[in-house]
Amino acid sequence: MAGAESSEHLFKVLVIGELGVGKTSIIKRYVHQLFSQHYRATIGVDFALKVIHWDQRTLVRLQLWDIAGQERFGNMTRVYYKEAVGAFVVFDVTRGSTFEAVSKWKNDLDSKVHLPNGGPIPAVLLANKCDQMKEMSSQNFSHLDQFCKESGFVGWFETSAKDNINIDDAARSLIENILSNYKTFPAEENDVGIVRLDQAAPPAESKSQCC
Repeated sequence: MAGAESSEHLFKVLVIGELGVGKTSIIKRYVHQLFSQHYRATIGVDFALKVIHWDQRTLVRLQLWDIAGQERFGNMTRVYYKEAVGAFVVFDVTRGSTFEAVSKWKNDLDSKVHLPNGGPIPAVLLANKCDQMKEMSSQNFSHLDQFCKESGFVGWFETSAKDNINIDDAARSLIENILSNYKTFPAEENDVGIVRLDQAAPPAESKSQCC
């Protein structure tokens, strides 16, 4: 019966923020360990799947939804956000305007997707491209602790897709929050969405479950 204790999860995670903040680069680095200076702007939405052996009994599949910055806060975001259980909100530390837009993205997220108890889904703030601002040490970001508390983020990380800084740590933090919510709300309505998404995975994926 030991196998009965093992669990597999498919979690839909959104990656949102202004155009050009590095959302695609973060996903490519996290999922494929690749970096390029030359990604084209994402049009609409793109997907990536990361499989994580969380512990001996838990397999987590993260379905990362790369939502185009130019989609802004249009009607389509409601469709894209549906059934998400976590999010990264990304800004570019070298462009202040992208940080100013963070609150709008977070408010949009909170208005369109919720936990089963009606609360917001966990969101982690990523201060990306920190490799371009070596002189901007953490004390310059000290206000982010207070900002995250006030805005309802579960945490924040300085990240660099180029230098592979803190991306795994940020993802681990978000997954921990998602898993703790999942244990509290193993909601049937969420499971329906998860099953439906899982069926969209290629057949080869399902074979790996027996490993």
